[in-house]
Amino acid sequence: MASHHIHGRRIDMPVEVRDASMCGALYLVRADAARAVLAYSGMDVVEVLPGKAVCVLVFVRYHDSDLDAYDEFGVVFLVRRHGTGPAPRRGPLAALRDLRAAGGGAFIHWLPVNQGFTMEAGRSIWGFPKELADLDLRLGSAYKRCILRRDGRLVVDLLIRPGMPLGWPPFSGGPTPDAYAHRDGVTRRIPWRARPRAVRWRPGGALIRLGNHPIAKELSELGLPKRALLTVSAGRLSMSFAEPESA
Repeated sequence: MASHHIHGRRIDMPVEVRDASMCGALYLVRADAARAVLAYSGMDVVEVLPGKAVCVLVFVRYHDSDLDAYDEFGVVFLVRRHGTGPAPRRGPLAALRDLRAAGGGAFIHWLPVNQGFTMEAGRSIWGFPKELADLDLRLGSAYKRCILRRDGRLVVDLLIRPGMPLGWPPFSGGPTPDAYAHRDGVTRRIPWRARPRAVRWRPGGALIRLGNHPIAKELSELGLPKRALLTVSAGRLSMSFAEPESA
């Protein structure tokens, strides 16, 4: 069994998340701007529509995990599997053909957290782009909210209104797309599994406000703020993260 030592603690693989709560908003963004954002990684976005990519903003409260309890925010892009060659020519069904032929995954572009141990573990084990930030998660009411500040400056204020209960298979323990991350010049593939429960979704359902931090400027260049394509929440979520592999 693989293991890692972080701050004097042994972390056995896979890393287990036994209980978490999650809210996410999916946005259609400019594919050219998304490619510019991800140029450092060698990854390419999936154009789900001509000229459009998918960016997901997600916030998570980890109640019980091998990396302790903490809060997290993520900026994630739907990408083509690493090393699959050029995307097919654009067309109404190009994205479907691309996903079937090349596969897809979730590239983790930015992953601020509010605890130092999980930051160091995420960086050291998987190459996740974790850094410390001020995360104010408000999950106790009907509206779920995340206010994220970095270096004393507002990055994003995201409000999500959970929708209707959903039994759709992609959110019910089926295969989970691989995660990808890039650090120190290396792109890594991270196999993982998610087992969500109490899942709700709705078209739209998000209100976003950007601040004056450089990451907020990056999000604005993607075309945010705008109406979300859809929002998803999971009241109970367990996850398992395996040893990373070079992509």
